[in-house]
Amino acid sequence: MKTFKGRTAVITGAGSGFGLEVSRIAAREGMNLVMADVQQDALDRAVEEIRSLGAQVMGFRLDVAKAAEVESMGEATCARFGAPHLVFNNAGVGAGGLIWEHSLKDWEWVIGVNLMGVAHGVRVFTPMMVEAARSDPSYEGHIVNTASMAGLLNAPNMGVYNVTKHAVVAMSETLYQDLRLVTDQIGASVLCPFFVPTGIHQSQRNRPAEMQESDVRPTKSQLIAQAMSDKAVTSGKVTAAQVGQFVMDAVREGRFYIYSHPKSLASVQTRLEDIMQGRNPTDPFSLKPEIGEGLRAALRVTD
Repeated sequence: MKTFKGRTAVITGAGSGFGLEVSRIAAREGMNLVMADVQQDALDRAVEEIRSLGAQVMGFRLDVAKAAEVESMGEATCARFGAPHLVFNNAGVGAGGLIWEHSLKDWEWVIGVNLMGVAHGVRVFTPMMVEAARSDPSYEGHIVNTASMAGLLNAPNMGVYNVTKHAVVAMSETLYQDLRLVTDQIGASVLCPFFVPTGIHQSQRNRPAEMQESDVRPTKSQLIAQAMSDKAVTSGKVTAAQVGQFVMDAVREGRFYIYSHPKSLASVQTRLEDIMQGRNPTDPFSLKPEIGEGLRAALRVTD
């Protein structure tokens, strides 16, 4: 996708983090913006800021896990701007803890946002884009789905999050291949960031009431996961603004995989070698054994 000016971008999770940064860049490039977020106050501030840059903006307070809400946004987008050119399925939440300690509501909430939120964006907007490509030889489109390095690795104590992000990588790779069957005018990418200072470690603030656990205290593993996430995310050296630029550069270049920390791919290579050689998964803490020792000491079952 070479041209941005005068075209339309749909961005979920647009109230902060990667979504807001991509919105800023898209506005400066002269795009129309459809901005969605579950947090009303953050969305209102973001929409006001992006409008001040001169962009035409529609803001939607919605929960991407709810199909009908994403469908309504799709209808409104088409009615005002026509088929979008860039769709950034970016909204996501984080959760940690031992995989068997996730409650049913934990699974439903994280899968609903991280996986089904992306699925809804793909199924609502891709048909519009394909139809636009069929009717207009000059149409260009691109879909970016936010996964994570957790979609290429399986760090312990991050079970439900890992599961959803692996699924987003699989969905995105399949989307890329499926699009290539039907058109050369629409591309796809998957964003796999490592630890970047965004609000994802504070996801619980936006957890819907119907997904809350009443009278259930976090387990030790969940408390440890939260503390580790807080430290890792807030100490990240790569900024959300840099990742936003990585996304837009990849869209312009038609590049599928987008990484914030390319050096972390060494661990992905180790995992793939484990698979190819049929060996047991490598200790993820082999390069930082003190972290693994501390985690095992805190969680190991003792008499």
